[in-house]
Amino acid sequence: MAGASIKQVAQRAGVSLGTVSNVLNRPDTVAEATRQRVREAIAALGYVRNDSARQLRAGHSRTVAIVVLDVANPFFTDVVRGAEEVLEESAAMLVVCNSGEDAGREGRHLDALEEQRVQGILFTPVGDDHADRLERLARRGIPTVLVDRGAGATSRCSVAVDDVTGGRLAVAHLLSRGHRRIGFVGGPFGIGQVADRYAGAQAAVAGTGAELRTVETTGLTVAAGRAAAARVAALPDAERPTALFCANDLLALGALQELTLRGVRVPHDLALVGYDDIEFAGAAAVPLSSVRQPRHELGRTAARLLLEETGGATPHRHQHVIFQPELVVRHSSDHARR
Repeated sequence: MAGASIKQVAQRAGVSLGTVSNVLNRPDTVAEATRQRVREAIAALGYVRNDSARQLRAGHSRTVAIVVLDVANPFFTDVVRGAEEVLEESAAMLVVCNSGEDAGREGRHLDALEEQRVQGILFTPVGDDHADRLERLARRGIPTVLVDRGAGATSRCSVAVDDVTGGRLAVAHLLSRGHRRIGFVGGPFGIGQVADRYAGAQAAVAGTGAELRTVETTGLTVAAGRAAAARVAALPDAERPTALFCANDLLALGALQELTLRGVRVPHDLALVGYDDIEFAGAAAVPLSSVRQPRHELGRTAARLLLEETGGATPHRHQHVIFQPELVVRHSSDHARR
């Protein structure tokens, strides 16, 4: 019988509503024979408890949400997997929301999650205009942990990678291979990670006499990387960068695809370095050099901090965890420029 109620279960088992509730929530307080009658009634009627309603009446939820920039990016897939591992150990469910790098969509997700009274939110923001909204969530008892972005405040936890250092590592490597015209592919610059990686690239070229050009994109996708590479390939040889540092691996893989189609040899004609070191980077036709982030550990650490904050067992102290990136050199850039 679909849609059976707890009242119907009680009537069929010949017990009170309170007894059914105890069987569901505190079975050790009910005699074994009574528990068995209630369970048989539940099975016969097909009763399914409305756990979300119960949690809302109690004023809390076991659902955690993660809002990411792009679910199509394997970087975020790995972050989600790490968070899910930790949350499953605490019997919490993870809901994934995709902002698609759109601030309006991001805001609608946060509004909906507030209405659902989720336990907490793991959040990778599109830009920096989110402080007031996160404070409102905190007042409603919904804490947030920023993921892949520093908090810039003491009112919430954050887990991030030092992207300025990552950008510096990538471009210092290209300089060491003799490149003096380097392009930075990425955008929009309102995304903090893009801005930080560009700042690191600028720091690397400062005082070297090398030139850093921006090849701005409207997103961080394979298609955006292809479009950027097409613009670069169309430049006269004397103006074309000899190396590209891409703000993420999807851009770099798109650029690699477009350059290959146009007969531009990587790395002999043009070197490439990406960022994130997703699994596909090493598996590309030309294995891609990339700045590695501890993707899985980012998710695990963020989830652990959120559970610590919502657990309430001990006073919570906000933490800002910064991981250090690592440059992984592969064939796409491992060629000395003469």
